[in-house]
Formats: sequence, structure tokens, C-alpha cells
Amino acid sequence: MADKTIRIGGASAFYGDSQLAARQLVDKGGVDYLVFDYLAEVTMAILARAHMRDPQLGYAVDFVTVAMKDVLADCAKKGIKVIANAGGVNVPGCIAALQTLADEQGLSLTIAGVYGDDLSSRTAEIASNGLPDIDSGEPLPDGLASINAYLGAKPIADALAAGADVVVTGRVVDSAVVLGPLIHEFDWSMDDYDRLAQGSLAGHVLECGAQCTGGNFTDWHLVPDYSNISYPVAEVSASGEFVIEIPPGTGGMVTRATVGEQILYEIGDPANYLLPDVACDFTRVTLMGVGKDRVQVSGAKGRAPGPQYKVCATYIDGYRLMGSYFIAGPRAADKARTGADAWIKRVRKTFVERGIADFREVSIEIIGTESVYGPNARDFETREVMCKFGLHHDDKHALAFASAELAYLGTSGTPGMSGLGGGRVRPQPLMRIHSGLMDKSGVPVKVQVGGDVITEATFDVGEASEVAICPEMLLDTLPTADVWVEVPLEKLAYARSGDKGNKANIGLMVREPRFLSILENQVTADAVAAYFAHAMTGTVTRFALPGFGAYNFLLTEALGGGATASVRMDTQGKAYGQMLLSLPVKVPADWDLA
Repeated sequence: MADKTIRIGGASAFYGDSQLAARQLVDKGGVDYLVFDYLAEVTMAILARAHMRDPQLGYAVDFVTVAMKDVLADCAKKGIKVIANAGGVNVPGCIAALQTLADEQGLSLTIAGVYGDDLSSRTAEIASNGLPDIDSGEPLPDGLASINAYLGAKPIADALAAGADVVVTGRVVDSAVVLGPLIHEFDWSMDDYDRLAQGSLAGHVLECGAQCTGGNFTDWHLVPDYSNISYPVAEVSASGEFVIEIPPGTGGMVTRATVGEQILYEIGDPANYLLPDVACDFTRVTLMGVGKDRVQVSGAKGRAPGPQYKVCATYIDGYRLMGSYFIAGPRAADKARTGADAWIKRVRKTFVERGIADFREVSIEIIGTESVYGPNARDFETREVMCKFGLHHDDKHALAFASAELAYLGTSGTPGMSGLGGGRVRPQPLMRIHSGLMDKSGVPVKVQVGGDVITEATFDVGEASEVAICPEMLLDTLPTADVWVEVPLEKLAYARSGDKGNKANIGLMVREPRFLSILENQVTADAVAAYFAHAMTGTVTRFALPGFGAYNFLLTEALGGGATASVRMDTQGKAYGQMLLSLPVKVPADWDLA
């Protein structure tokens, strides 16, 4: 067992990811397991809406019709097991479609489903018992589109132990699709928390597909071939240590920086990364290159996970209208702003005349002028822009009127406008997320094959999780110099950012250890809060990860409501890390970084 390794390939980062990833990993990855992660919070909202329209839908259809249609026969031939949280809000529908595909291809496969995350039939009970929002404390709203508990990895391991070739789940935490097979293959105890933390970290690195192999990498210009981007393989040992690598002959890359950026992605407090199976501490994680495009990851620590699941509910809160149009010529930005302001003023006047309520929110961003940077934008003249608009209203008919009236600018507004030929944009439901905590003892989870229930259990550990204190950064002597110069933060650090609801995470990893003292003293929580003051109303907290020279910043109330509810251009904070890299910092002149 000590020499045994398991190879797991990450074939999907989100619903809509590449149709070619699974084929690359099956043909070139030498994998034992092929895993797919589909279910971000925004995806649950999308699938819930699809299920409302058609009860046959509500799962990741592409998993069956594209990925599995292409590779299922080869997986069966090679003995590659498949795990996917593609069930969304309709696990039975996904399994039925997958079974039909297997039958059409003449394959005899054991397909297991993990059930229990969908709490929609218990909404009244849950509301009566109280499920206050983790951040706001607000009670569970009425009219839910979906409500799901974030399950762990043990049911997946149980399904594999029962002989499953394919495991389909609903809402499990992203890393569970990797931790499950590791628990099964290495027979890890569920209180072996350090190994569970390492396995969860492997899942966290793989869960976003190519984001650890060159995708979204700060030094994107070093990636050999984005047209043949690599999808990651984690080779995991019984100790939990793992190596991230790429399939041979593919165009991505693996370095300490590509892996480090992904570890920082959306983790919040790295000493208290809470999962259903284990509370993880990633602050002492170390990264070591062990060959070309191979990085070894070790040092994660774990402790008891606590007695509660995170529960995520989605609900409709009015409607939003999102779109854009093009405008060019001299003073393009001024023309775009003038036209957009005139349109909104015109519509609002009509609302008043007709007794219609005002917009709940209006967002106009002139893309091409660095409008998303707020006061940090550079002053320059551009002759082409996109005017992006985002509107929120309780009445979809009011938004439909606004959408139709936008066209008047084509002949009655400022010159140089185009891009409305695709037709009117339509109002869409604005979905909000409500996240709370629910006792595991009240959430039975079952593993089922066909009509047979293989296991049914709850996973209450019966003890609260300890809160770990995030360590201080270990610093060398502060540099001294007679002359200091300003350089952009990009000279010193890599960055990666993302979202959790209405929160944004920005991770920074230093390029060289000597830069840590500069970040420690200049890139403070206050400095980041000041940089993003135009975009957020909450607070900024900075966390240190001394193990690989990194910081993570958590920005609250930073995304205008979050991915499913925001009417901004960057609804998920994906650009925040890259924006922060323009922050000016001072370094000794003799470092010659300018």
C-alpha cells in the first residue's frame, strides 16, 4: 500500500467547459479515475431554472451527450472509473440518460447515484427550524428555486466500494469527487484528518481543470500552446502527498506558480478551509518542482470537520437585463455615456408617467476606458468602446420595455453606435443565494444503484471544529536603500481571484522570497480596501500562507450581489487579481525591477 499511487484526471472545471478535455486525459493521462466538477453556486441557479421549465432537465446535460458519449466506451475498456457531480438538481434524470447511453453503446456498467443533498421537499420544515444566512443573518426567504446541502466524499467512496464504475452526485463540495476515490483506494479512516486534508487539497487543485496547468495564469505569455491546453493529472500516494503533472504532448505547463495560484483560488481563510469531511489548514503547504511540468504538493493539515453542512438555497429576486453595444469615433467614451444616460433617463420618465416603480439598480460601464478600475483608471483617449448595461427591476415587463426602447439610440442618439443587430436582449430572472448551516444528523445520505440502496447514513462527527489561528508570515530582514522606486505589483507577485457569493478572494504569491517583506508592509488589507473602495462596501481581511510565500485577501460585499445577482460586468471578481497587479509598490532602486 505504501508504494501505491492513484492517478486522477480533472476533466471539467464548470458546466460548459471544454468538450475535448476528457478525451485528452483518457488517451494520454494514464488515469485511474476521471472526475468532473460542474456545480458552482451560479450553476445550481441555472440548473434550478432549467428544472423549473422542464422537470426532465436540471442536470449537466453535456456530461452525458458530449463527454461520456465520447469516452465512456474507452473508460470501460481501460478500467477508468468516472465520478461527476453532474446530477445538479436532478440526479435520477442524469443517471437515466447515462444508462440509456451505456445501453446504446452495449456497455454493462454499474452506475451509482449519491442522494440526500436536495432538500427541496423539506423547505417548510427547514424554514420553521430557522436557517439564517451565514453572512447577513437574514431568515430563509420564500419561493426557493433550489436548496441543497454540500455533501462530502464518504458516500462516493461507499459507491466505489459497492462496485460502481460511474458515480453521479448532486451538490457535493467540489473537492469531494477526488477525495472519494482516495478514501476508497487507500482505505483512509474518516478521522485520519491530515490525509483527508491532503486529499481535499488534491481535489481543490484539480477541481478547476486547466487553472493549475496554465489556464488563467498570471504569466500567460509563457504557456506553450493554449490551443492544446493541458488538463491536470494528480498522482496521489497513500500518505496523501501528490504530484501535479500534464499529459505528454499537450500545451500547458505545471510550475510552482501555476499550482500555487490555484491553491489560493477561492479559499477564504486558508487555516480554516471547512469541508464536510475535514477542516483544512493550508497555511504550511509546500510546493516543490520534481521534474519538468511536475510539482509535488505536501503539508496540508486537518482536524475534525464539525457537525454541520453548508446549505445553499437559490431564489428569484426580480429580473435583470444585461447587454452591450458598440460605439466608435472621437470622444467615444463620452458619446457612449451620454447615450446610455439619455436612455435610462427616458425610460425612468416613462416609468413615472405610467406608475411603474424605478429600477432597483442601474449599472453602466464603458468597457475600454478602464471603468471597472474606478479612480485607479488611467487617463487616456480611446476611439472605440463597448457600453455595457445592467438593470435590475421587480417587473420583467418594465425591463422588456427598457430593452425595446434602447433601439431608439440607433438613430436618435450620439453617432457611431452599432451592435444592436442581434436583436433585443431579454429579461432574465435574477437569482440570489442564501447560505446557511444545518446539522448533519438531519441530512440522511444514500448511495443507490437502480432500485437498490447500497448505503444510507448520516455523517455527524458530534464535535465542533476547532478554529485555527492563521500564522504570521516568516520574513527576512527588511530591505534598506537610499533610493526607492515605484513598480507595479505584477513585478513581485502572481495573482488569482474568484468569488464566493458576494465575496471576492484575491490570492497573491511572491515571485521571489525577498519580495515578501514588500507585500507584508505595503500590500496590506487597508491598501487593498482602498484600491477597491469603488467596488465594495464591506471589509478586507488578509491571511498569510508562509508555506509557499503567499497571501489571500477576502473582500466582503464586493461583487454587487454575486454572480447570479450582480448587474456589473465582472460579476465574479475574476479580474480583481489582475487589476490588483497594477497597484504601485516601492522597492529598492538597486533591485532593478522597473
